[in-house]
Amino acid sequence: MGGVPSVPTDPTRRLQVIGAGFSRTGTVSMNMALEKLLDGPAMHGGTQILGREDAYLRLWSRVFDAKIKGDKELTLKLLREATAGFVAITDVPGNCFIPELQELYPEVVVIVVTRDKHKWFKSIEMIVDVSSPWWLRYFLAPVPGWRWLPYMIDYFTKVEGERLPGPLNAGKHKSDTLDVHNTWVKNHTPADKFHAVELKDGWAPLCRILNKPIPDEPFPRANDADAVAELSRRIFVQTLLVWAEDG
Repeated sequence: MGGVPSVPTDPTRRLQVIGAGFSRTGTVSMNMALEKLLDGPAMHGGTQILGREDAYLRLWSRVFDAKIKGDKELTLKLLREATAGFVAITDVPGNCFIPELQELYPEVVVIVVTRDKHKWFKSIEMIVDVSSPWWLRYFLAPVPGWRWLPYMIDYFTKVEGERLPGPLNAGKHKSDTLDVHNTWVKNHTPADKFHAVELKDGWAPLCRILNKPIPDEPFPRANDADAVAELSRRIFVQTLLVWAEDG
């Protein structure tokens, strides 16, 4: 979704920013901008989930299992392992662990993204449609890495569903989800660490928040809709090939 996933090489680097914008609020563009400003690897959830090795996805599954079972000590231990070396995180799964990430990294800054909620919902409908078929877990089962995608979707739905107004297609609630999410993040973040931006404003708001000079280049603008469509086609074709080889 966001190109090639970043893989940290220095595990001592610490998380500086949680890009807490809900999915489809320009999380890929935000991720690219944070990598530039912080000069380090940022974790965009969708890119990591669809581009990293099987063991890393298994690790995130264990993080979710620990959280859902209420084992805080194990959750923090595994979450620290999953985020070691990253300087920023955007989108899910990070959005499912905002209080825990703030506990692990007390100095972290939390930034949500605002946009027209009705336009946002039209955008996210595409993700819901392509990621929710009942047969997906069986279809992807023989493919390392991608086989975890349906389970991650289940985890996201369970954890985020506890604080959102209802399923993304739940009638009147559908366009309220973005506002509810941003309010929830604000209420669970110290006032001096919480910020809201609109990506249409470019570099200036982020640079002001992070006390960084404005780069002498355009703000990154990723066409995530086209990337999702292309990735969906690639996953389908490559998975069919795996099935054919196994057959």
